Amino acid sequence: MFTDKILLITGGTGSFGNAVLKRFLNTDIKEIRIFSRDEKKQDDMRKLYQHSKIKFYIGDVRDIQSIHNAMYNVDYVFHAAALKQVPSCEFFPLEAVKTNILGTDHVLTAAIQASVKKIICLSTDKAAYPVNAMGISKAMMEKTFIAKSRMVDPHQTLICGTRYGNVMASRGSVIPLFIEQIKAGKPLTITDPNMTRFMMTLEEAVELVIYAFSHAQNGDIMVQKSPAATVEHLAQALLEIFQANNTIQIIGTRHGEKMYEVLCTKEEAAKAIDMGKFYRIPADNRDLNYGKYLEEGSPKITLTDEYNSNNTQRLSVADIKEKLLTLPLIQKELLHWTGGTP
Repeated sequence: MFTDKILLITGGTGSFGNAVLKRFLNTDIKEIRIFSRDEKKQDDMRKLYQHSKIKFYIGDVRDIQSIHNAMYNVDYVFHAAALKQVPSCEFFPLEAVKTNILGTDHVLTAAIQASVKKIICLSTDKAAYPVNAMGISKAMMEKTFIAKSRMVDPHQTLICGTRYGNVMASRGSVIPLFIEQIKAGKPLTITDPNMTRFMMTLEEAVELVIYAFSHAQNGDIMVQKSPAATVEHLAQALLEIFQANNTIQIIGTRHGEKMYEVLCTKEEAAKAIDMGKFYRIPADNRDLNYGKYLEEGSPKITLTDEYNSNNTQRLSVADIKEKLLTLPLIQKELLHWTGGTP
C-alpha cells in the first residue's frame, strides 16, 4: 500500500520518526519526508541514514506556510509533532496549545488542501480523562481531527488517529533516566511505587499506526491493547538486568501526573469495537440536533468499565526484563556496562 508513495512525518526526527524510517526505508516506498524545526537533529539523521529516499524539510507546525511547502505531492501523513513532556507543558500550557492543537489544525488544513489521501494523528493515553496540560491539549487535538474528519470526503482525505501509552526507552522517558542513574551510581528516583503505566515498544507503536492505516475509518481512534507495569517493578527489572545495587528513592508525584493511565474511557469503551489486539473507537457522528441527546440514551456506558493501566494485563519483573532486553537502547547500554560482553 506504500508502493511508490510519498510519506510525510511531522516531528520526524523524534523516536517515532526514526522507528518509521527503520521500518520503511528498505521497502518500495518512493519517498519519506522528515518535517521538523530542529536542523541539528535533521543533520544527525541525514548523516546516520545517508539514504536518497529521505528528504528533509525545516519547518514548524505552528507555521502553516512551512507545512504547505512540505505537503506538495504527499500521499500520506503521520502527524507526530507535539510537545510531549508533562511537566514542561504544565508550566507553559499555551505552548502546548500552539503546537498540539493549533499545529494539528494547520497540518490537517494543509493536508486537505494538498489532497493527501490519508493522515494519521498520534495521540496519547494522557488524552483520556486528562488532568494535565499535555493531556488536555492532546484531548483537544483528538477533538480537532474528529471535527475535521466530518468536514471532508473520506474518499479524498481520510483522517484518523491512534492513542497509545508509554513508549519504552523513547527520548525523555523514564527508562533512559533510570539507566543514567544506574551508571552514575545514584538512587533511582521513582514517583510512587504503585503508579502504573502501559508498556509498549517503539516497534509496537509503529505497528499500531500501520494497523490504523489499513483498518481505521474516518474519524476513528485506534488503541492497541497493551500490558502495564508499576514504576517500582520497572526500576527493579533494570537493576536486575544491569546487576546493580543502586537504592530506590521515592520522590512523590510530579506536576500533572496520574496514578494510572486510561487508553479507553468508559464512554468510549461502550461503543468501541474489539478487533482482537486492538480497539477501534468510532467517531460520534451525530449532528447538532440536541433532541437526540435528550431523548435517546444508552445504559451501556453505565455498565462498561474503562480500559486502564490498572485493569489490563500486569507485567511481572521477569516479564518486564524480557521486554526490556529486546530494546536496542538496553542492548547497547548493557554491552558498555559489561565491557563488551553480552
